[in-house]
Amino acid sequence: MLLRLATLSFLMLICTSIAAHAETPTVELRIQNQQFTVQELSLPANTKIKLLVHNEDSLPAEFESYDLSREVVVPGHSSVTVYIDPLSPGRYKFFNDFNHAAQGWVVVAATKSNQGH
Repeated sequence: MLLRLATLSFLMLICTSIAAHAETPTVELRIQNQQFTVQELSLPANTKIKLLVHNEDSLPAEFESYDLSREVVVPGHSSVTVYIDPLSPGRYKFFNDFNHAAQGWVVVAATKSNQGH
């Protein structure tokens, strides 16, 4: 009986985790000619985001951000997933560590509830 209850609890935890990831908004970012195709990504405040980074070049790139505490290599002609934790309003810089000229910003605007209205 105890084993059955533990198994049921474990399965409920897995289903809850899968449901939480299914509801995570997805944003896409592309790398072409060693540059990010969008310099500013507008994201909602206080929301976890699934960021898909697609590298359309043959050379590898690295999505890096000190502000977001993220660093991931994106091999040529492939994609990676980066989860961004809920952010407060502000501007958060990201760049390609293999080509520092390739830079961009995650921009999180304050919502009316953040402004106290």
